[in-house]
Amino acid sequence: MKTGLSEIRAAARRIAGAVLVTPCPESIPLGELCGARIFCKLDNLQRTGSFKERGARNALLCLPEPVRKRGVVAASAGNHALGLAYHGKLLGVPVTVVMPDYAPLIKVATCQSLGANVVMKGRDFAEARAEADRIVALQGSTYIHGYDDAEIIAGQGTIALEILKQVPDLDAIVCPIGGGGLIAGISVVVKALRPEVQVVGVESCNTASFTAALKAGHPVSIPRKPTLADGLAVLKVGARSFELARTRVDKVVRVEESAIAQAILRMVELEKIVVEGAGAAALAAMISGLLPELAGKKVVVVACGGNIDPSVLGRVIERGLVHDGRLSRFTVSISDRPGGLAALTRVIAETGASIRDIAHDRAFSGPDVSATNAVCTVETRDREHVRRLRAALRKAGFPPQ
Repeated sequence: MKTGLSEIRAAARRIAGAVLVTPCPESIPLGELCGARIFCKLDNLQRTGSFKERGARNALLCLPEPVRKRGVVAASAGNHALGLAYHGKLLGVPVTVVMPDYAPLIKVATCQSLGANVVMKGRDFAEARAEADRIVALQGSTYIHGYDDAEIIAGQGTIALEILKQVPDLDAIVCPIGGGGLIAGISVVVKALRPEVQVVGVESCNTASFTAALKAGHPVSIPRKPTLADGLAVLKVGARSFELARTRVDKVVRVEESAIAQAILRMVELEKIVVEGAGAAALAAMISGLLPELAGKKVVVVACGGNIDPSVLGRVIERGLVHDGRLSRFTVSISDRPGGLAALTRVIAETGASIRDIAHDRAFSGPDVSATNAVCTVETRDREHVRRLRAALRKAGFPPQ
């Protein structure tokens, strides 16, 4: 099956009523931050928290009834598995998903709650895929690729049909790239209907398989590296997706892990929207200044998923606050006699900082037994506030380490 505009329109009709038409509102605060008019396509609001439902339902509905009864198998770090599990349950199709060891716990638990048979196997996607192939051969079921089946790509492309209706005069769509299925579907639609609209792909620097494929001229495997954007952690871009996207995507940029974390924080703080690392990648590219040509333009950033582990979200927020200068830690030496701590806290209070935590370190504070190190974590307004706090501490005789 080929994947063209007609197939994507057919997929849109097929999944209508079962997959949400998600909103694409303009964000004034994000626009002010990025220097462009920013619209957020919120596919994190799908029932399973990701755009993957689009392709999953389309692929399941394209299977003949006898094939559906035998069940389907997929290898996935989470979101494709969730989409298959949910729509498999709705359609009465048995679903087995093989998830690599690094799959987020929230995605594993949700998959199980949706009734899928979850198999944890493999250090990376390739090993998980090998186990999935073994299960397919053993059970006679059907493998559904998460980003390279024609039906999957057609389903993902339906998001672009919605975007073009919701923001009819846009200038660009900025889209994350993992295996390539989403940007392939989007680029097919956009270049068929609105070829003047730029399609920009965004990868994590640690998962740049599409960039590697562009350089080599064909999909190649890249080394596995840790990333906050687990949904983009594909070691080799899909061959079909790559062929569709390579001539239609106008530009591909790579973002640092710190930028992804910042984008997650900005979405929570400014839009009250929770996204996972992959879902924040497009905004990260705008925040990082990697797309200066889009300044002042109408830009849709695709928030493709929101399935982030709560414990990871907490760490991301704290690291973002540190990056902004809104959370700071320092160590000072103070007298261990009465009044020593009070003198330190008085200086901190006078600068307008708020103490979150103070810990005494007597064992490693040096030879002076009358002194102790105080390890302080404080809340501040910004980096300039941190600078003024440190200057005040030095002036008061508490030079921070």
